[in-house]
Amino acid sequence: MIRPLSILVAALVAAGGAGAPGSAPSLAPVHGHYAPKIDPNDFVRTIDNRYFPLEPGTGFHYKGVAEDGRTPQRDDEVVTHRTKRILGVRCAVVRDVVSSRGKQIERTLDWYAQDKHGNVWYMGEDTRELRHGKFVRMSDSWEAGVDGAKPGIIMPGHPRRGDAYRQEYYPSHALDQARVIGRAGPVTVPYGSFEKTLVTVETSPKIDPGVRERKYYVAGVGAVKEHTVAGDHEEIELVRITR
Repeated sequence: MIRPLSILVAALVAAGGAGAPGSAPSLAPVHGHYAPKIDPNDFVRTIDNRYFPLEPGTGFHYKGVAEDGRTPQRDDEVVTHRTKRILGVRCAVVRDVVSSRGKQIERTLDWYAQDKHGNVWYMGEDTRELRHGKFVRMSDSWEAGVDGAKPGIIMPGHPRRGDAYRQEYYPSHALDQARVIGRAGPVTVPYGSFEKTLVTVETSPKIDPGVRERKYYVAGVGAVKEHTVAGDHEEIELVRITR
């Protein structure tokens, strides 16, 4: 049976679709002209999103394999006590170091901020990779408000199945977007076993059209597992959390 368009629109709004005020799809849409409105007064000091908590001093430590599916890889993320002002918003600074066989190969500073709706915004990154013995700043580094770059949302405040939202916007360099697959069953990683998870899939149609990455989040913990389901064979799992 075909339902009237008005009913379909109402259902989308009720489910947290593009028309829901304060929702990730309404604030960071994946279609149409992208011009997110950032008002520093709409942001809070603490990032306590239940699926993406960033308490200063916390370290998230992951192990897995690189894109080839064989090379061992380690990813250590630490929420520093530092902050950075971007577009007038006070952002948390997260240090992310990727290593392989005991040698650092990538160093990144990520900048995040949370709005009053609980959405965690991704405000930019400074990524440097090891090239010929030196760490070189990569072209996909970006900062919201600089050179046309705009922020996106890394995790909705109230994620609902079907929500699609832009995570970053830096034309020709960084255009990731995500969609909430929904709540899933149990998952086991070295850090522990969890009965309930939230699953998202991330893509970058205009940069890496063949790559799809699936991520698993646990309430009160954060990301516990990531793996590509198309394009390559990268995978990492949470090993431990330090405080």
